[in-house]
Amino acid sequence: MNRELNFEGESPLLYLIATPIGNLSEMNPRALSVLQETDYIAAEDTRNSGKLMSFFKISKPFISCHEHNEEESSARIIELLKSGKKVCYMSDAGYPAISDPGSRLVARCLENGIKVSICSGPNAGLNALACSGLPTEHFHFEGFLPAKESERIARLNELIPLQDTLIFYESPHRILKTLISMAATLGDRKAVIARELTKAHEEFIRGTLVELSLLPEDSLRGEMVVIVEGKTSSQEGPTDNEIALALRDELEFGRKGKEAIATVSRNMNVPKNRVYDIYLKSFKQ
Repeated sequence: MNRELNFEGESPLLYLIATPIGNLSEMNPRALSVLQETDYIAAEDTRNSGKLMSFFKISKPFISCHEHNEEESSARIIELLKSGKKVCYMSDAGYPAISDPGSRLVARCLENGIKVSICSGPNAGLNALACSGLPTEHFHFEGFLPAKESERIARLNELIPLQDTLIFYESPHRILKTLISMAATLGDRKAVIARELTKAHEEFIRGTLVELSLLPEDSLRGEMVVIVEGKTSSQEGPTDNEIALALRDELEFGRKGKEAIATVSRNMNVPKNRVYDIYLKSFKQ
């Protein structure tokens, strides 16, 4: 066991810097002080971070450290820290390592006897949860679901039993597909879309998953957080409308009727003859 206070002792220290998710005035004053004293800034995207630092009139050498070079960059950052240099790491927005690069860098630093601290700041998931109106006592942070439909459905099926409020991240080009998959798999639960958080066009859209899935796609811009109600005791299985929505999802992804029926029956644990009847009623009139 190794025990040493973060701001005492001889071990080097990596600072993680949480950055604004929209409004630049949310930048932590302590983070700015640490950045002014650092020797290098490691960043997910040096162009974006360069603009942020330029806004605060901070000029430091950058090290690119993103998803595709994190292992290689970690080695260089560790070498600099061990040589006595001060290094900070920031991702584009919010907390490093939370649905962003940084976790491998943190792990490698700890393996090499380098301490890690953070200058805190805004977090999109927690901001959205606090304003959602859904229960906050217990929550599950999922982040981004898989892009591939079959993998997304499989992961959502694993989340069905959770009673905790669910937190997801999503991008505008996938939001409707994700909402349809959620409604088809989780059922028509209460949900909230939080978009453009802390920016001029911040918006919270509250409804059910089915209602949200019917929103015009061109009205959903910017990075989004989706907050979904956890499973309640009254949720005892999918309704006909939820099964029809799941069928629509499968048909829109190009599956033929027979294949769509079999997939929905399997994914939602519903008898195939019930799915077939709903298919005839909803799509063959």
